[in-house]
Amino acid sequence: MEREFDFEQPITDMEKALEELKNLADKNERDISDQIETLQRKLEESKKEIYGNLTPLQTVKVVRHPQRPVLHDYIDLVFSDFMELHGDRNFSDDRAIIGGFARIDLEKVMLIGHARGHTVEDNVERNFGMARPEGYRKALRLMHLAEKFNIPVVTFIDTMGAYPGLDAEERGQAEAIARNITEMARIEVPIVSLVTGEGGSGGALGIGVGDAVLMLSNSIYSVISPEGCASILWRDASFSAQAAEAMKITAKSLLELGVIDEIIPEPPGGAHTDYVETADAIKPVILKYIKKFAPWSPSKIVARRFDKYAAMGKFTK
Repeated sequence: MEREFDFEQPITDMEKALEELKNLADKNERDISDQIETLQRKLEESKKEIYGNLTPLQTVKVVRHPQRPVLHDYIDLVFSDFMELHGDRNFSDDRAIIGGFARIDLEKVMLIGHARGHTVEDNVERNFGMARPEGYRKALRLMHLAEKFNIPVVTFIDTMGAYPGLDAEERGQAEAIARNITEMARIEVPIVSLVTGEGGSGGALGIGVGDAVLMLSNSIYSVISPEGCASILWRDASFSAQAAEAMKITAKSLLELGVIDEIIPEPPGGAHTDYVETADAIKPVILKYIKKFAPWSPSKIVARRFDKYAAMGKFTK
C-alpha cells in the first residue's frame, strides 16, 4: 500500500525489498522462503516499533489519514440491525451526528456518533463531523429515549470540534453542548464512549460523558488542536509539535492522567490499514463494559459517574 508519512520510510523500504524478494522467488527456482519469512517478520516488528513510539504530532497525522475508518464503517463491522433515528424535534436533522437503535452481538444499544465521510461530497453533507446545536439536541433526545427503554448508550467520538459558524451560534451552540454535558451526568443507563479519531473540545464532550471512556491507540482527545494551541501561545502554528507534546493529547498520556479508562490497540500501521482488525478489537471491549454496568442500579450508575468526573484533575499550589 502507498504510505504518506515520512516516519514510515523504513517500513516503505522493507516493503519494497520484500516485494523484490517475492518477485525473485517467482522468477527463479531457488527456494528463498526463509529469507522472505525473515524479512516479513522484521517488517512486522518495525511497524510495531514505529507505531508504538509515535510522537504526539505524528499521532495527529495518523488520526487525520483520509482513509481512517468512520462511523459508518464501524456500524457495518461492529453492530447489526442499525435503525437510524432522525431530527431534534426542534429545528432539523444534523447529518454530522447520527444515531439510532442497534445491536452489538445480542445486546441492544442506542448508538450515537459523529459522522464523517470518505469522499468530499459525503464530508460536505456531514460538515466534516462538526455538529451544529441540532446535532447535540438530537443526540440528547436519543439518550433520553434509551433511558426510557432501559438500554445502554454507546457513543463514537470523531470530530475536530463543534461547528463554530454564525448560524450555530445563533441557535445556541454553547447552550446545547452544556446541556448535553449536564444531562449526560444524570442519564440513568450506562454510557460507553469511544474516541475513534479526533476528540476535539466541547464538540467531543457533547456526547462524551461516559461511565467508560475508551480510545483507539492512535486517536487524540484535547481541548484544542495543536495548531490552534500553537497559534494562541506562540502566535505561530509551526510550534504545533511543542503544543501537541504539552497538551498530552494521546491515548497513552490520557490513560496515565486518568481521563480515559482503556486503550484499544490499532493494527500496526494504523486503523486505516485494516478496518476489520480494528473493528474486531473494538467489539469485545464495548461488550465488556456493557456487561460490567448491566447489574448496576440507576442510582449507582449516576453516583459512580459523578464520582468518576469529580475525581479528575490535580491541583497544586
